[in-house]
Amino acid sequence: MLVIRAIAQSDLDGLMGLARQVGDGMTTLKADTGMLQHRIDVACASFAGTIAPEERDYVFVMEDTATRQLVGVCAIKSAVGMHEPFYNYRIGTLVHSSTELGIFSKMETLYLSNDLTGSAELCSLFLHPDYRTGSNGKLLSKCRFLFMAQFPHLFGDKLIAEMRGFQRPDGTSPFWENLGRHFFKMDFKRADDLSSLGKKSFIAELMPRHPLYVAYLPAEAQDVIGMVHVDTAPARHLLEQEGLFYDGYVDIFDAGPVLQARVADLRALRDSVLQAAERGGLLLDATGTPIMVSNTRLDDFRVIAAAVVAPGAQRLVLSDEILDALHCAPGDLLRSLSLSPKKNVSM
Repeated sequence: MLVIRAIAQSDLDGLMGLARQVGDGMTTLKADTGMLQHRIDVACASFAGTIAPEERDYVFVMEDTATRQLVGVCAIKSAVGMHEPFYNYRIGTLVHSSTELGIFSKMETLYLSNDLTGSAELCSLFLHPDYRTGSNGKLLSKCRFLFMAQFPHLFGDKLIAEMRGFQRPDGTSPFWENLGRHFFKMDFKRADDLSSLGKKSFIAELMPRHPLYVAYLPAEAQDVIGMVHVDTAPARHLLEQEGLFYDGYVDIFDAGPVLQARVADLRALRDSVLQAAERGGLLLDATGTPIMVSNTRLDDFRVIAAAVVAPGAQRLVLSDEILDALHCAPGDLLRSLSLSPKKNVSM
């Protein structure tokens, strides 16, 4: 069985194993022992509630209970940009006109902005290649929304997700090569590594503060603004199912889109339900309605996917195997939500 749970101090080696498989472009999951240990420390303090809500970083891992192997990771940062600047490009428009000459033109521009400071952020989503089957990726991505539905008071009004931008097959970024490199005088990986380690002062020091005209960029750079990496397209689709959308903000390095939503508008906050757990003989059954089920504990949050044959109005009948995986007992409250929006059932 696959269980998603709050990360623990004992997970450093497993997390490092996952980080080693992540390519360039995911700044929040680098294969650096010190960085990952610090992140685990912050995550454990976050689930324990011993640090301020705006400083929290909730990291979840997917574990194969048969092998005890970590096979996936995802996270929610409570608020970005509170201690170090958080930069994006905002796509804007400048109008140039001359009545005398009869000329009117609109030009797209890129503004360096800190507009999304204070937003909660979905980040660090990675699933081991061997487990990219069935609904595993969907569960790993969407489990975070159940957590937010259970603890909405821990987050602000807005949620964002930076999507990995388009890269050529050789790993280079057309946007970076035609814009960023001119200002930073380094390759994409070096800038990405510096940013992931929190060394972001160079962005403000080296990037121009005035608007950049998109039309001045080569066509190959213009064409990838707001485009995701080919491997990231499924992740974008899943987030859009939950209520996130693109609204003209992109990453300053690779021009990947930044999705956003109001927390109150997320599907999980509208449609997830609380039900009491009940012990029954029901095992995972492919003929049932696939749903996510979580416990309601901050310090030991856990999520599984179950196929429930007959969801009840007040109670959720689950096997001993599932109850054990969720660390809950009959009578405990559970939160559930369908994996697919169109298949959500009234409970």
